[in-house]
Amino acid sequence: MRRVLVLGSTGSIGTQALDVIAANPDRFEVVGLAVGRDRETMAAQAQRFGVAHTAVGAVEAEQLVRDVDADVVLNGITGSVGLGPTLAALEAGRILALANKESLIVGGDLVTALARPGQIVPVDSEHSAIAQALRGGDADEVRRLVLTASGGPFRGRTRAELAGVTPAEALAHPTWDMGRVVTTNSATLVNKGLEVIEAHLLFDVPYERIDVVVHPQSIVHSMVEFIDGSTLAQASPPDMRLPISLGLDWPRRVAGVGRPLDWTTATAWTFEPLDDDAFPAVALAKAVGRRGGTYPAVFNAANEQAVDAFHDGRLAFTGIVDTVRDVVERHHAPVALTRESLAEAEAWARRTADAVIAAAS
Repeated sequence: MRRVLVLGSTGSIGTQALDVIAANPDRFEVVGLAVGRDRETMAAQAQRFGVAHTAVGAVEAEQLVRDVDADVVLNGITGSVGLGPTLAALEAGRILALANKESLIVGGDLVTALARPGQIVPVDSEHSAIAQALRGGDADEVRRLVLTASGGPFRGRTRAELAGVTPAEALAHPTWDMGRVVTTNSATLVNKGLEVIEAHLLFDVPYERIDVVVHPQSIVHSMVEFIDGSTLAQASPPDMRLPISLGLDWPRRVAGVGRPLDWTTATAWTFEPLDDDAFPAVALAKAVGRRGGTYPAVFNAANEQAVDAFHDGRLAFTGIVDTVRDVVERHHAPVALTRESLAEAEAWARRTADAVIAAAS
């Protein structure tokens, strides 16, 4: 029986995790819940699962992680505010099922220095796929990692054709049902850029050996290529309950969480190169990741401001990544990476992004 603390329990990841737990009461027990604001829904969840320990906001969530006796902390919080709970989970020795990629990307060495081998289990479908495929060989046998991207709602469009797209169009993702920020990030491919940084930090593979390929069907969730020329891919219908269940009980699989592929029906999977001109976010993220320090925090914070401006009608769709690049180029990272320097860098990035956006209006 694994005792699970669910952070972000009312979001997409959190609610699906609770579904997995409810279906497997012999394997999991919910011992705590945390949300950003939605107290009412959390209260209903707490009553359903008999949970006494709850928190509202990232500060309370961090304290909850330290206070509650849990085996696994599922961090499904959105945004860099999830860094505190991530650090708390690692410091407390909990298994960290990580859906909050921003905390790893922003925290960088602060996070990886705390984590013992195997303590962080990725919940992103791409990184879960890589973790599964890596079990097929030793670390020194890995040639490269290949992250797949659906291409989002604007796959195949040129940069010129993207300039006038609307927020409603950006939120019409062809595969996944996610929140506003993550869905917009998938449309710009900022999300895939963040995932490249995450893959580097999780698996200690250099950026030059991490690639992105567009796979519109979203069946192959990512791949690992080995030195003998073989490639192992993890394939399944798109359903986040599968990687969530692995995050909760890694490396054991949970029966029945997802449906298998239907091999009796003719189908086709396609793979296309990424158009870096129309979608420059991945190349920019790689450059940011190589710089390290507070650069990823600046990248992420500037993007959050730009996404808000896009949805408010103050910025064009193509202006999102243009703004992020402008802010990153103005940044000069401090030598020491601390929680204080990260907070200062994020605040600076948000102010600078707002100024860049206002100047462009």
